[in-house]
Amino acid sequence: MPKYAALIYGSADDETREFPPEAQQQVMTEYMEFGQNNAEHLGGGEALYPTATATTITLAEKGGTPTFTDGPFAETKEVLGGFYIINADDLDGALAVAQQIPGAWYGKIEVRPVMEFDDQGNVVS
Repeated sequence: MPKYAALIYGSADDETREFPPEAQQQVMTEYMEFGQNNAEHLGGGEALYPTATATTITLAEKGGTPTFTDGPFAETKEVLGGFYIINADDLDGALAVAQQIPGAWYGKIEVRPVMEFDDQGNVVS
C-alpha cells in the first residue's frame, strides 16, 4: 500500500507563544482522537521540538568537513511541527485522512508520496 507523509506546518510565532494549559490539553485531546479514529491508516508520526533546537549540517563537498549550525536551515514564517505517515490506496485516500489532522485548523498540512526502495536502491513506489 502506498505511503504518504503528512507534514504539519504552523506559525513560527506559535513556537514561542505560551498557551494556557487548558488549550494545550484540548489540542492533545484532538490529536489523540485523530490517532484513534485513523489508526488503521497511520504508519507512525511524531511531534518535533521547536526550530530553535535544530542543528543544521552543511557539507561543501562529498567527504568534506561538516559545518554544524544551531537552528534551522532557513528562516521562515512557517515551521514544520510534526508529521504522520499515512497508508492509503491513493492520494485521495491520504488527503481524506490528512484533512482530519488537528493541525489543519491552525496551520497547513502538506501531503507527499513517500518513495520506497528495494534492496538494490530501486524505487518501488
